[in-house]
Amino acid sequence: METASAASENAPEAMESQPVAGDELLANPNQEDVTPTKDGGVLKEVKRPGEATEMPCKGDTVFVHYVGTLTDGTKFDSSRDRGEEFQFKLGEGNVIKAWDLGVATMKKGEVCILTCKSDYAYGATGSPPKIPPNATLVFEIELIRWLGEDLSKAKDGGIVRKVVIKGEGYKHPKSEALVEVHLVGRYGGRIFEERDVKFNLGEGDEFGIPPGIEQALEKFSKDERSLLTLQPRYAFGKHGKPEFNIPPNATVEYETTLIDFEKVKESWEMDKEEKLQQAEIVKEKGTVFFKAGKPDKAAKQYNKIVNYLESEEKYEENDKIKRDQLLIAAYLNLAICDLKLSKNNAAISNCEKVLLLEPHNEKAHFRHAMALFKLNEFKLAHEKFLKVLEINKENREAKRHANLCTAQLQQYARKQKQIYGNMFEKFAKADEKHGKNVDSKIPVHEPTIDDVIEVLPSVSSSNSRKCH
Repeated sequence: METASAASENAPEAMESQPVAGDELLANPNQEDVTPTKDGGVLKEVKRPGEATEMPCKGDTVFVHYVGTLTDGTKFDSSRDRGEEFQFKLGEGNVIKAWDLGVATMKKGEVCILTCKSDYAYGATGSPPKIPPNATLVFEIELIRWLGEDLSKAKDGGIVRKVVIKGEGYKHPKSEALVEVHLVGRYGGRIFEERDVKFNLGEGDEFGIPPGIEQALEKFSKDERSLLTLQPRYAFGKHGKPEFNIPPNATVEYETTLIDFEKVKESWEMDKEEKLQQAEIVKEKGTVFFKAGKPDKAAKQYNKIVNYLESEEKYEENDKIKRDQLLIAAYLNLAICDLKLSKNNAAISNCEKVLLLEPHNEKAHFRHAMALFKLNEFKLAHEKFLKVLEINKENREAKRHANLCTAQLQQYARKQKQIYGNMFEKFAKADEKHGKNVDSKIPVHEPTIDDVIEVLPSVSSSNSRKCH
């Protein structure tokens, strides 16, 4: 096998192949069949036992040395000859099947011989020129060490999992799922907390759950127990956790067991009535978060209403009214969350959606105007506040902000007058210097607010947008 820096060239490559007849292996009482079906396709013989009892798990990055030979002893590849360890992610098809199966049974420091039938290696085609078709291969492998799987979404090494007990099946809890977990937190060799807790993924901070645990649980299977190593940004951050005597910027460990979880129904799995019911539930949940001063969490709940109902239009008359009212409430609540989170363009978009359903909605016009005001779009904001006053002339906040817009526009106009007045005066002096008979005083009248609104361009240059 040719050597190269890429993993796909430095070690046996993953290959789909069909079982091939013949190619039988000699029986050896010291060999163990490590195939799932016990078909004799990968036989393992331990030459040097490893340390302890732990073995690497799927997703771990393993570091090995290996020597590959044909059954006649011809060597086709060797990491030892290259003088460098070979690494790969276990169980993800980056190497031949025999390696994924065999290395998963090894312990740290172990040396074994894997005898691999062709259907677990390179199949009927082989890997010319060194590996012929239908070849049985023999690998001497030493497992040097492994690193736990990085579960962080950013792949920055901030959440590392070491599986202690594998879970059942292949299903994992998704965002919003109700999970039940057992946690044992350790720092500096001491246990600082141990508890059972139930919570919905995405709301763990309400229960004192570090963000790294929430991210990791989306990769857990039921009954899995794993040791999670959390870097500070995924644990308690720069403030630490004084009640647990955890200092700032501390790396902590959590032994985490996923006892059980409840699958959350996706929108497409619900019928129309269920969507209306769920929309009511999450609306109330969003309101609780908003009143608690958590607009980001409230917005997640209101967005669920939009996800449930925005594209669902086949309702009878009464349910159609209920659906529209829930959507209007969701858009309006999203708009006010957006304003608090300084997402002003998003607030405008949500207000526009309300006005498509209810053109004279006072709150939608007001929140639209407030978003424009925050964007320094005082001309457009003034027009919107006046629209609010057309709907309700007693709206005091609309009056106050309309006056604020007027003041801002007049201030802008005075600055423009000063700039252009000084400019004209300089031009006049220049002309006078060159002997031209001109009046050095250029009359500039004080503009009214009507003048400003009629001709003034948008004040904001960085946030300008077309508004309706």
